[in-house]
Amino acid sequence: MAHFNSNQTPSPYLLPIMEEFYSLQGEGFHTGKPAYFLRIGGCDVGCFFCDVKESWDASKHSLVSTDEAIARILENPAKAVVITGGEPMLYDLSYLCRELHKHNIELFLETSGSEPLSGEWDWICLSPKRNHPPLDIYFQIANELKVIIYDHDDFKWAEENAKKIGSHTLRFLQPEWSNSPKMLPHIVQYALDHPQWRISLQSHKFMNIP
Repeated sequence: MAHFNSNQTPSPYLLPIMEEFYSLQGEGFHTGKPAYFLRIGGCDVGCFFCDVKESWDASKHSLVSTDEAIARILENPAKAVVITGGEPMLYDLSYLCRELHKHNIELFLETSGSEPLSGEWDWICLSPKRNHPPLDIYFQIANELKVIIYDHDDFKWAEENAKKIGSHTLRFLQPEWSNSPKMLPHIVQYALDHPQWRISLQSHKFMNIP
């Protein structure tokens, strides 16, 4: 089976899919919502705290027919699909979105905002990273700003990004999993002191589901 080569031009009809599964959304505004997850390999950000570092190198993941992925999605009862990575905006997802919308599937994007937007989305979760900040367009269109809190400096980073979003965008602080026991009390207090923020937890890890 073919693998993605970094010298190739990404095709909307073939994607380096790392994994796909039906589960519950564990983070952010849609926590608890059943959804089909499509994780696309390849990342240009590379956060040190990333819990899916195996997704970074797209060449390690087989190129999968977009039509075949769509067919598998439609076999499930899910009426929502979460597209995540890696960084999914490294690829043209316009065809994927168009075909799924024909079946009235809601499409949720998880992105760092590091690459130009493609596709039509029902919900965009922007999770900005310091080492590759988002393009300006994402601050205008994001439905949800989700900032990962690893240490106290990240509260400042969260506020820097919050200054750029629209009034409709929800704000979430999410503890980085490995440092959660240390930082969660501080995040709770920060939310109490700054009630424009909500807290997001990786509830799927507590539930021991994908």
